[in-house]
Amino acid sequence: MVNAIVITPVKNSIETTLDTARAIAASSVPVKHVIFNDFSTEETKMKLEEERAEIGYDLIHIEDLTDHPSPNYKLVLQMAQKMGLEEELPVLVIESDVVVKPTTIESLLRFQATHPKSGLVGSVTVDEQGIVNFPYLKFKGVKEQVISTHRSLSFCCTLFSLPFLEAFDFTELDEAKDWYDTFISKNLLSWILRITS
Repeated sequence: MVNAIVITPVKNSIETTLDTARAIAASSVPVKHVIFNDFSTEETKMKLEEERAEIGYDLIHIEDLTDHPSPNYKLVLQMAQKMGLEEELPVLVIESDVVVKPTTIESLLRFQATHPKSGLVGSVTVDEQGIVNFPYLKFKGVKEQVISTHRSLSFCCTLFSLPFLEAFDFTELDEAKDWYDTFISKNLLSWILRITS
């Protein structure tokens, strides 16, 4: 039985995407991984198709659903929310340039389970040298392992709790925006885990 739905929006970047997918497949807890291919090149599309069975992810081609040009983050979030609600599972966004540790997803899920009122739980991301990445520079000097924040989160590696998915309707997101990290995360209490995915 899977513990979460993990989604990865993709626009090309095939090598990093496959690294991301392999890391998710190696997670210490079972998850359902869905890659949303958002109008990538034919070469990327073919490679995603070739690797899906071996690595173990579901693949949705956005071009089969809409002719709206990339990015289609709102549609991806709406589809992920629908999946989460139907399967009664939290949804975790892991972007296509993030390589998680085997225990990262388990740590996020465990924290959310012990803090049921948390809406979003994110992981600070670092580069190969262990230096905190750009989206989380605002937390660079913080020593605590867990940070409660009202500041906006990047959705690089962020868990949406099931209660949050039930309470916040993604169909109401502003059509004029391409990205929703700041808008969504500024509207509720978020948590950051320093598990450095």
